[in-house]
Amino acid sequence: MLKPVAVPLAQIYVPVKTRETLDPAKVATLAESIMDKGLETPIQVRRDKDRYVLVAGLHRLEALRALGEASVPAYIVRTPQH
Repeated sequence: MLKPVAVPLAQIYVPVKTRETLDPAKVATLAESIMDKGLETPIQVRRDKDRYVLVAGLHRLEALRALGEASVPAYIVRTPQH
């Protein structure tokens, strides 16, 4: 079973195609929820040399950035490379 680890936000790269799906209203709603309850589901990232690449959790990631957090709980997963 995977355990979440704290990953610095500055080390997470968000692919362009993923960034295009960002909904600012959803980010604001999630930020409010995180302030009330905390982050309930860690994001998913994969390692890529000296950084991490976001696999899932764009809106959670951006909500934490908006709240001024320095790191995010994340599952480090393996994904097939094309």
